[in-house]
Amino acid sequence: MASTAAGKQRIPKVAKVKNKAPAEVQITAEQLLREAKERELELLPPPPKQKITDEEELNDYKLRKRKGFEDNIRKNRTVISNWIKYAQWEESLKEVQRARSIYERALDVDHRNITLWLKYAEMEMKSRQVNHARNIWDRAITILPRVNQFWYKYTYMEEMLGNVAGCRQAFERWMEWEPDEQAWHSYINFELRYKEVDKARSIYERFVLVHPEVKNWIKYARFEEKHGYIAHSRKVYERAVDFFGEDYVNEHLFVAFAKFEETQKEFERVRVIYKYALDRIPKQQAQELFKFYTMFEKKFGDRRGIEDVIVSKRRFQYEEEVKANPHNYDAWFDYLRLVENDADPDTVREVYERAIANIPPIQEKRHWKRYIYLWINYALYEELEVKDPERTRQVYQASLDLIPHKKFTFAKIWLLYAQFEIRQKNLQGARKVMGTAIGKCPKNKLLKGYIELELQLREFDRCRKLYEKYLEFTPENCTTWIKFSELETILGDVERARAIFELAIGQPRLDMPEVLWKSYIDFEIEQEEFGNTRNLYKRLLQRTQHVKVWISFAKFELSIDGPERLQKCRQIFEEANKGMRSCEEKEERLMLLESWMDFEKEFGSDSSMERVGKLLPEKVKKRRKLMAEDGSDAGWEEYYDYIFPEDAANQPNLKLLAMAKMWKRQQVEVEEEEEENEDENGEESPEKSTEEIEDKSPERSPEKMEDKSPERSPKGADSSSSSSSDEDAGPPEKQPDNDRKTETKQEKKRDDRDDDDESSSSSSSESNSSSEEEEDGKKKKKKKEESKSGDEDQE
Repeated sequence: MASTAAGKQRIPKVAKVKNKAPAEVQITAEQLLREAKERELELLPPPPKQKITDEEELNDYKLRKRKGFEDNIRKNRTVISNWIKYAQWEESLKEVQRARSIYERALDVDHRNITLWLKYAEMEMKSRQVNHARNIWDRAITILPRVNQFWYKYTYMEEMLGNVAGCRQAFERWMEWEPDEQAWHSYINFELRYKEVDKARSIYERFVLVHPEVKNWIKYARFEEKHGYIAHSRKVYERAVDFFGEDYVNEHLFVAFAKFEETQKEFERVRVIYKYALDRIPKQQAQELFKFYTMFEKKFGDRRGIEDVIVSKRRFQYEEEVKANPHNYDAWFDYLRLVENDADPDTVREVYERAIANIPPIQEKRHWKRYIYLWINYALYEELEVKDPERTRQVYQASLDLIPHKKFTFAKIWLLYAQFEIRQKNLQGARKVMGTAIGKCPKNKLLKGYIELELQLREFDRCRKLYEKYLEFTPENCTTWIKFSELETILGDVERARAIFELAIGQPRLDMPEVLWKSYIDFEIEQEEFGNTRNLYKRLLQRTQHVKVWISFAKFELSIDGPERLQKCRQIFEEANKGMRSCEEKEERLMLLESWMDFEKEFGSDSSMERVGKLLPEKVKKRRKLMAEDGSDAGWEEYYDYIFPEDAANQPNLKLLAMAKMWKRQQVEVEEEEEENEDENGEESPEKSTEEIEDKSPERSPEKMEDKSPERSPKGADSSSSSSSDEDAGPPEKQPDNDRKTETKQEKKRDDRDDDDESSSSSSSESNSSSEEEEDGKKKKKKKEESKSGDEDQE
């Protein structure tokens, strides 16, 4: 019991942690490990060295070590490192037989382990057991023939031993497995070390067949060149070109071949090689080829050769473009322009034939517009460059047979064909071509071209017939009528020309009737038939009341020398003004009046100018409401409108508005005058001055002015109504200051509202502005008279 109690007392008590909060300084496991490493707390001291003094201790040591190695192998016999360590330990003890036994046992476990074979063979070679080593390498390359390291070690061992035949035999066995390129190069270098060039050549022959790559053929050729066999080297390059053919051509082969020939001073052969390669290699794969070819021409060629290089490069570029898209006619044009400058006619024809063979797939004119120029350029090339008229005629005929004339045609090619026949002095053929064109597909351009052709030949009867056909085809074409009439005028047949014009203006439908009428009128003026011209103007005004026709008519009357020309011109302007009162286009009416005013300024008197000036309108800015497409409100728009005095007389609201503005202006002026009088007569009492002003300035309203204005303004002089009302109107009766200011503000608001309803701002015409200036001059002189006569006017 006592011992139990003593034992219980020895057990330490578990410390209780009262404060379980984290410490201020936290220590991580990484810090603990780092600190232990720094202090080297876990480093164990090395075991003491054991010295073996007798054979018994050595045997005991060997036994312990072998037992340990065997135990490790038993535990995991697949770990080859244990076998290797065991064998190396036995080897260190010079126990080669035991080490060989261990390696053999290991090979039974894993005979495909490369390291194991290498260590085994190295052990035999270190022990100078050559036959054993040769046996091991032979077994290794037999079991694992694809491991190049075995072959390299084997051949190296044989060569170091001086066994050249054995080394060559090993290489031959290796080459039967067709290894990679480096193995072949090792074999070739081995033969070259012993000056066996023929054997090296035979190895190269086998090598380029096993690894048929361009670089290997180049290496073979350079090998021959290096050893002085120039003919053999050239033959190798030629065999390489034949071997790869046109399907697998490579620019590096041709560059190397060309450089070889360049070193042999065979410049013509170099040029032929480059051209041959450029003809067969696509452009995107021949960048280096072009580069070296250009460098070669710069070094050894002339200017022509350099240009050929550039042309060849561009030709390849165009070939790629047309191959990618045969219907890219712009690329064909560029290509043809290139070959026309440098190539022979047969090559150019071949390219033209290839180009025109790409017919547009859709029979729509927009797709044929570029294509047809290929035929035109082809024909022009044959005619101008090759000078072969018969072939040119065949090209034109083939192009015309190809075009679907029932759907569309090209007048240009018909005209070019006819002009070509004329250049060949085949007039009958040219007329036949144009007749066929008009019969198959009549067009304006064809008919015009045929007529110009006959005009150049001075065949006027044929021109008349063609114009008749032309007008039957398009009777609404005013230009044709005019040209026909001009032809008859040139030929001196005036009556026939006039009859043509009469027929033309009698057509129910014309594309440009104003041009036709103008030409007819100019024709009559040239013939000095002023009566006919006047009748033409009257007939034209029956059809249209356009302002330019009236102005032209007036200028025509003015241009005729005669005593009554001014009166006739003025009469035309008056008739035009009356006729255009109902015209909705006020700008045209204003244009007429301005032209009339210019006429009066140059040829009229002051009274006539004043009369026309009274007819000029007033320019007014107005607002109108805009509506969107969906019917919603789109805001307001400002625009200018013209108010003519003749129209204003029929609109009393406008007259009333003008008189109200005049009354307002007079009211402001009277107030200013009263303020000046108050300043001058400051000694007088305000009551007296107020009474005097009330007596002298009775209040007048726009309604009274409107009642009196018709009586005082004469008929036909509406523009002077504002001035007469200004003279008759008197200042309003003076109010007390507060009442007067209130009324003034209300009147201003009312006037502003009226202005917004009718117009935002107005600028008076020349007659109104002149009358207002005269009023302003008279106002200061008549201030006292107006104040005195105010009471009389009110009564």
